[in-house]
Amino acid sequence: MAIVAKVWIDEDCITCDACQDICPEVFEVTDDSSMILAAVRTDGTFDRNAGGSPLVGSLGTDLGDVIIEAAEACPVEVIKYELVTEGGDAPAVEAEAPAVEAPVAAVAAVAPAAGASEALNAIFSGDRSLNILFGSQTGNAAGLAEKTAKMAANFGLEPNIIDMDGFDPSSLASMKRVMIITSTWGEGEMPDNAEDAWNAINAKGPALANTQFSVCAIGDTSYDEYCKAGHDWNDKLSSLGAQQIHPIQECDVDFEPAWKVWVAEALPKLACVDSSGGFLEELLEEMVAYGAGDDDGAVEGDFTPGVIERAELNITVEIFRYCPEAAESGWDTLACTVPGHATVQDLLLNMQQNVDGSLAFRRGSGAGTPTTGVRVNGRVALSDATMVSDLTTDGGHVKIEPLPGHPVVRDLIVDTSRYENHRSRAEPWMRTDPREGARLPSGAAMGAMDPALATGLHQAGDVLSFQLIQAMSDTIAHDPHYEGPGVHFQQWLRAMDPRTSEVQRRTLLKSLQEKDGVWSEADHASLMRYGEDGRLAAKGLNDARGALLNQSRYAGKSGRLVKWYGRSVKWSGKVNETTLYRQVLGPLGLVGNIFSGVSARMALAFTRNGAPPIRSLQALLLPPAGVGRIPNMINSKVEHYHEVVSLFNEIDQRF
Repeated sequence: MAIVAKVWIDEDCITCDACQDICPEVFEVTDDSSMILAAVRTDGTFDRNAGGSPLVGSLGTDLGDVIIEAAEACPVEVIKYELVTEGGDAPAVEAEAPAVEAPVAAVAAVAPAAGASEALNAIFSGDRSLNILFGSQTGNAAGLAEKTAKMAANFGLEPNIIDMDGFDPSSLASMKRVMIITSTWGEGEMPDNAEDAWNAINAKGPALANTQFSVCAIGDTSYDEYCKAGHDWNDKLSSLGAQQIHPIQECDVDFEPAWKVWVAEALPKLACVDSSGGFLEELLEEMVAYGAGDDDGAVEGDFTPGVIERAELNITVEIFRYCPEAAESGWDTLACTVPGHATVQDLLLNMQQNVDGSLAFRRGSGAGTPTTGVRVNGRVALSDATMVSDLTTDGGHVKIEPLPGHPVVRDLIVDTSRYENHRSRAEPWMRTDPREGARLPSGAAMGAMDPALATGLHQAGDVLSFQLIQAMSDTIAHDPHYEGPGVHFQQWLRAMDPRTSEVQRRTLLKSLQEKDGVWSEADHASLMRYGEDGRLAAKGLNDARGALLNQSRYAGKSGRLVKWYGRSVKWSGKVNETTLYRQVLGPLGLVGNIFSGVSARMALAFTRNGAPPIRSLQALLLPPAGVGRIPNMINSKVEHYHEVVSLFNEIDQRF
């Protein structure tokens, strides 16, 4: 086997492509001449190599015979090479190669690990460099690259964070371990800082036979080209011969959970790559254990995992059970001792594995999976993200029921098809119009969004589960036609998005205004009592109502109620429910109530304050009497009414 020390191209090349066809890892033919790729030479230059720069690493050994074959195939014989065993220059070549490799081989990322196998300590003694490349438009990918670098030290790696802006892809050939974290911009485009590097690697990509890599792609599922930039890098590196050591990870706008899964699995694999670029899979299990370490050896920093350990709790657990075959339901009750940091899902898993294997529930990943919703002690929560100690104390009680507002399929599993059907009809997904801004290769307009606006949009809809929002409603269980707050909240978020087309925005607002739309929920306080996610949804839906009122100029029953309440308070400082009733319903509405059953219900004593029915009926017929019908609302003074006036003046200057 021949070992080539250096290869160069003499003048008078006729650019026939013969050398590139045989050995594209070394030769590239341009319009003027065949060239020697920069990645295969110690000087890192792309030209004919007239200066005789040696080949890097073991490339002369691996491709020696192929290089000679390409030289012999040249019709004008301008490809020259020098073998390691040839002439007096050979010692210089042999002496030069170690000088390039020595600094890398001499670096040991970690000292030998106590208790580790000989094979693991051997891998620690070699090159431990990890190159983390990021392509970032708004800083998210750059932030993840920094966090990844901090975690890499746990596996004995020496991380090197590389901004793709100004990066020369030819240097990839000398990298054994590569992680790429990149966002996707616009309609599948590279981030600005990665555009030049992407064009360069497409123009003259190096051979990457000794490179192991993995890609984390950040995108937005509302766009057609989801995570395209990451997939482009993944496919390109594979086509250049690099080995994908771990599959590409796609991350939506809530990228943190998916990134955590990727980095926890990709890092130990890359840590098992030796100095020559080979993956020692047999060391993976030991490497994972080494990286986990113990509490005393935890690395300090922003990404140090917190110690989650709470005292054991002695509790009574009550779980709803339903058997569809027998059409029977009931409760299973057991007393148990659990760690305080255990989740509700841990409780259910333990019962399923050790008490009753027929218990049915939906499992999650542990990071707050949207489909794991249940009702626990009266509140809706995600079972895989809710700790027992947040629900009760030692000696307490935990009652687990199916998610409300949905038919029960079995035990704690509910049928969410009604929610999915309403969501499908509502169509809260992105439909865009062309916008001013950068241009795609096709010539279509690609808009750009201000980072502050993008952050505001994400914060406005930053909830764990829209299905959970749906279950917070007090109305949905009693109104089969009501679409629900989970659906309406998604519609409103999409209507607020500046990327949404005007046609879709009008369609969404019209849908929210319809009979089974956002007005069907009498009070969003039902959502607010469920914590931060509920408060966020309630705020969004109240904003939607305000927008709809202004859009409709306070027409319809809801609009007229707001208008006359505001006028009543502003003009007199008092509120009179009889006045509101007349103004909202009008004379035809008052008469219509006689036939709709309202008057009959009142006559049968279904009043809200228990007063004599005749007085409630009197409020309909003889305003402004209404004696007995919610007395506190009849010409009652509104405390701090100037604040109400100020509020309604801000909403609409007509009040």
